[in-house]
Amino acid sequence: MSLKKDLFSGVFYTAVARYSGLIVSLVIAGVLARLIPPEDFGVVAVATVIISFFGIFSDLGVGAAVIQNKILTDGDLSKIYSFTVWTGVLLAVLFFAASWPIAAYYEKSILKSLCQWLSVNLLFASVNIVPNALLHKAKRFRFLAVRNLVVQVGGGAVSIVAALCGAGLYALIVNPILSSILLFVLSYRAYPQRLRPTFGLDAIRKIFSFSAYQFLFNAINYFSRNLDKLLIGKYMGMTPLGYYEKSYRLMMLPLQNITNIISPVMHPISEFQHDLQRVRTSYEKIVRLLAFIGFPLSVFLWFAAQEVVLIIFGSQWMPSVPVFRILSLSVGVQIVLASSGGIFQAANDTRSLFVSGAFSATLNVAGILVGIFVFRSLEAVAWCICVTFTINFVQCYWMMYRVTFAKSRLSGFCRQLVSPLAVSGILVLLLGATTALTKDSPELVGILAKGAVFLLTLFVYLQVRGEYDILTKFKRKGNPS
Repeated sequence: MSLKKDLFSGVFYTAVARYSGLIVSLVIAGVLARLIPPEDFGVVAVATVIISFFGIFSDLGVGAAVIQNKILTDGDLSKIYSFTVWTGVLLAVLFFAASWPIAAYYEKSILKSLCQWLSVNLLFASVNIVPNALLHKAKRFRFLAVRNLVVQVGGGAVSIVAALCGAGLYALIVNPILSSILLFVLSYRAYPQRLRPTFGLDAIRKIFSFSAYQFLFNAINYFSRNLDKLLIGKYMGMTPLGYYEKSYRLMMLPLQNITNIISPVMHPISEFQHDLQRVRTSYEKIVRLLAFIGFPLSVFLWFAAQEVVLIIFGSQWMPSVPVFRILSLSVGVQIVLASSGGIFQAANDTRSLFVSGAFSATLNVAGILVGIFVFRSLEAVAWCICVTFTINFVQCYWMMYRVTFAKSRLSGFCRQLVSPLAVSGILVLLLGATTALTKDSPELVGILAKGAVFLLTLFVYLQVRGEYDILTKFKRKGNPS
């Protein structure tokens, strides 16, 4: 199958699930935000951030390595699966035991039982690594799309029912626990594996050179993405963490639901890793598309931040608005940047992925520390994150083009960003004027007006400039003959 067909087939099915899932997740988040106070969200945020750290050690880069490696036998896969199972059991026990010191450190006794329940999630996430990787390797994007959407709807519905029944913050951990179990069951039915009484280290050695750098990247990326929440919860309190976590998650929604359409389908196409020019040319087209989505979206979210927060979460989350507005400025950069990992992996260059990630993590951590301990405000943390992500954007693509793409010139990449930045500048003027005209209007009227200006401006620009001939595509769909 051709690279283009592989890529866009994967994009289609992943997009269907992601955008359906986006609607579902917004509904679930909006309902839970009205039933559960910000402080409880802050407490659960601490537990989920810490379990994510343990999750790094359950994966060890194994999933990505299974997808990339072309010589693994069924016996090797069985041994690797056994490794992930026994590792998952060990880590679940360790996380269960760690619940006592975690609760003591944050002086929240409820964290003990939350962490103990979430240890179940850690176990099933670990045992799902190999079956899930095989689904991606086989490019079964349709199955993955349906599976993820079904699990998301089911887990979210149970969470809402639990909240309505008075479960409180426990309702927030129902979804991840149930989802991890369901994902494993469905993946295992598609690719059942044999469990052996061994750690399968001989099979692990076959993928170690790839998985080692992947693991190191995951480890440093964890601190880059989560240290802010750990420190805010400790030094600013759970309620401010609740506001910050909600702002951060809301900012991440478009990022996850756009880049995750692209990233999962890049890595399985690693059979083209020796034709780097072909990979680079195809990737630049994807970068242009992501930039046309991400940069204008950053502008829209900046001007519509208050309406978005109030409509989705309600008035009790008003303190989240300034933080969300600032974080939204990084959406465009992050949407493009998040797709870079799939290219490093597809080119079998996880060493550069690690080096780039190490630089990014160091800079992000420094920015977080400055925001929390020097300026001492959530808004300062958000501004520091925006600055560090922008710097990381530059260094990541310098590394990709100079090392991974064998000293290719960055000019081809930069050209892909010029037009998206131009339409973003136009949107700043138009949405600024729209905001002034609708400042006294209800939130729904304001966001509808800004949304209309955003979509119309982007459509007209793309059509007039000939970037994407949208009208012709619609006409072809309406008249297949």
